[in-house]
Order: sequence, then structure tokens, then C-alpha cells
Amino acid sequence: MKTINLAEKLALFDSHWDPKVVADYNDNEIMVVKFQGAFPFHLHEDTDDFFLVLEGEMVMDIEGGAAHPVRTGELFVVPKGVTHRPRAEHECKVLLIEPKGEPNSGDPATAAAKNRI
Repeated sequence: MKTINLAEKLALFDSHWDPKVVADYNDNEIMVVKFQGAFPFHLHEDTDDFFLVLEGEMVMDIEGGAAHPVRTGELFVVPKGVTHRPRAEHECKVLLIEPKGEPNSGDPATAAAKNRI
């Protein structure tokens, strides 16, 4: 058990779309990530996708649906099986919660490695 300072963890890296594991919670990984630009459209067949904006603003595009702005202090959950794409015009800092082993792109072949910091 220890306190984790998310701002300190986010200051350790500059890369975008590169999630970093900061803690484990049951069978989930808690990660921080920086977004800028657009991530490809993708889906997660077996799990919802959780996003909490810590700083900045992102937009969650839903294929065939509306775009949803998500601002500092707001969260957005994409239900499993829904094709989506997060994007941010300016750098945005986000907390993610995903089941251990779930690829960020929904496909292990295109997923970023989840390094622990």
C-alpha cells in the first residue's frame, strides 16, 4: 500500500498514446497516458473502456454516432463492442482502467506495450 501521485507519474514521460501502469486494482491495471492527435478507431469486444480526463480536453468519437467532448474532471465509459476513437487537439492527460492484458487498441498486434512506472 502506498500513495501514488499521478502528476509525478505523468511528468516522467512525454510520449503520446503510450499508457503507463501506475497501480493494480483487482484484475485491472490503472494507467496514465497522454493523448494528442487521434487514435485509430477500434473496439474492445469483451470489456468496457474507461477514460477519466485529469487535465485538458479530449473528444470521444463513436463510429456512426455523436462526438462527445470530455473535459478535466469528467469521465467517459465506452461499452464493450462499440467502435470508438479518442482524440485531442492539444495534449490531454488521462487515467485509464482496463483489465490486465487488454490491448489498448483492442488488437494485440497493434497495441502499445504497457510499461509500469
